[in-house]
Amino acid sequence: MSVAGLRKAAHETVAGFPREFWWLWTSTLVNRLGAFVATFMALYLTLDRGYSASYAGLVAALHGLGGVVSSLGAGVMTDRLGRRPTMLIAQLSTAVSVAVLGFMVNPVAIAGVAFVVGMASNASRPAVQAMMADIVRPEDRVRAFSLNYWAVNLGFAVSSAGAGFIAEHSYLAGFMGEAALTLLCAVVVFLKVPESRPERTPLAAGVSPPDDVRLSTVLRDGRYMGVVGLSFLVSLVFQQGYVGLPVAMGADGLSASDFGTAIAVNGLLIVVLQIPVSRFIQHRDPRRLLIISSVLAGYGFGLTAFAGSVGVYALTVCVWTLAEIVNAPTQTGLVVQLSPSHGRGRYQGMYTMSWSVAALVAPLMSGFVIDHYGAAWLWGTCAILGTVAAAGYWLLMRNLELPGAMTSSQAAPSAPAAPSAPAAPSAPAAPSAPVVQASTAAPAVTDAHEVAPAGPAVAAGPGGTGPAH
Repeated sequence: MSVAGLRKAAHETVAGFPREFWWLWTSTLVNRLGAFVATFMALYLTLDRGYSASYAGLVAALHGLGGVVSSLGAGVMTDRLGRRPTMLIAQLSTAVSVAVLGFMVNPVAIAGVAFVVGMASNASRPAVQAMMADIVRPEDRVRAFSLNYWAVNLGFAVSSAGAGFIAEHSYLAGFMGEAALTLLCAVVVFLKVPESRPERTPLAAGVSPPDDVRLSTVLRDGRYMGVVGLSFLVSLVFQQGYVGLPVAMGADGLSASDFGTAIAVNGLLIVVLQIPVSRFIQHRDPRRLLIISSVLAGYGFGLTAFAGSVGVYALTVCVWTLAEIVNAPTQTGLVVQLSPSHGRGRYQGMYTMSWSVAALVAPLMSGFVIDHYGAAWLWGTCAILGTVAAAGYWLLMRNLELPGAMTSSQAAPSAPAAPSAPAAPSAPAAPSAPVVQASTAAPAVTDAHEVAPAGPAVAAGPGGTGPAH
C-alpha cells in the first residue's frame, strides 16, 4: 500500500468521532499508562515485603473480588448519578487507595486496601463503555471500541516496560506514579468530558413512562443474560493466556523470560493489528464475527497442547490473539445494542462482572485441571468452551436484527422510535463548546429495548475527528 493509501486508511479509521470521544480515549490511555499494581503486585509482596506466594495469591484474589463487587454497583451509579460523576468518583478513589496501599505494611491492611483498590479501579468501566455508546453513532461503535481497546493495550504495554524499570529502584515510586496518573485521568475527565447520559424523551399527557431499568430487569432479560454467560465462557478461555499458559510452559522446562517472549506477541499484535482489523470488521455481521472468534479462541488455545518450544507457543498466541482482536470490540458493541439507553450502566455493569468473575474462576480452573489431569486437558477444555460459546451465539442471535449486519449505507435505522423532537442532522456544525445533553438527538439503531434515543447528538471537532492523541 502506498503512503497516500496508508494516510487515507488512517484518516478513515479515526474520522467521524466527536472530540468528547478523543478526550475519553485519552483518559483511558493515561489510566493504562499507570497500571502498576495489577502488574507487579505479586512481585512486590513476595520479593519486597517477603510474604509467601500463597498470601500474594490471596491478595490478588481479593483485588479481583473487589472488581466483581463494584461492577454492579458502578452500573447503578452510572445510570443514577451519570457517567461523568461515576468516573470521577472511581478515579479519585483509585488514586487515593493506590497511594495508601504503597504505605501499608500490615498483612491484613494490605489485603483490605487491595480489595478497595480492586473495587475502585473496576468501577469506571461501565461508565466509560456507556459514555462511548452515548456519544458515538451506532454505525461507528465497533470502530470506537476497537480504538479504545487499542489504547488499553498500548498503555499497558508501555506501563509494563516502565514499571519493570521503576520496580528495580522503588516499588513505592510505582504506587505513587499510578496514583498520580489516575489523578491526571480524573482531571482530564473533569475538564474535558461533559455528561452524556441521555435525557428521557418527554411523553404526551396521559402516556405512562417506561419502566425504570433495575438490576432485576437485567437479570430477567433472557437474551442479554445469555450473552453475559457466553462472555463469561469466552473470558475463561482468554484468561488462560495469563494463568494456565505460564504454568504449562514452566512444566515444559521453559523459563519466565520464555513466557514473557511468547506473551509479548499478544500485546504486539494487538497494537499493530487492532486498528486495521477494526476497519475490516466494522460493517460485517457481528453474529458471524462472534461465532468465528469464539471458535478461533478455543482452538487457538487447543493448539497449545501440541506446543513444546517458545516458537510454537508464540504461534498459538498469534491464533488466539486474532480472536481477541475481533471478539473484544464486537462483543462490547453487541452489549450496547441489547441495552436500553436509559439503563446502559446496569447492563454494562453486568457485562463487566462476567469478565471479573472469569478472572477469579480461571486460575482455579487451570490449577485444578493441570494438577489432576495435565495441561493437555486444559487446552482441550478451552477448545470445548470455544465451541460451546460459538454454538450459543448462533442460537441466541438467529432472529436478532443487528445493525452490524448491514452495510454502511444501510446503517441508518429503518424504523426508529419516533422522538418527540425532530432528529438532529448527522453532521452538525462543530460548536466551540459542544454540549452533550442536547434536546434533540439522532435516533440510534434500536431494538425492542430502546425507548429513547440511544445517545445525544454530539458535534464533531474540526474535520470530524476531534483532537488526535
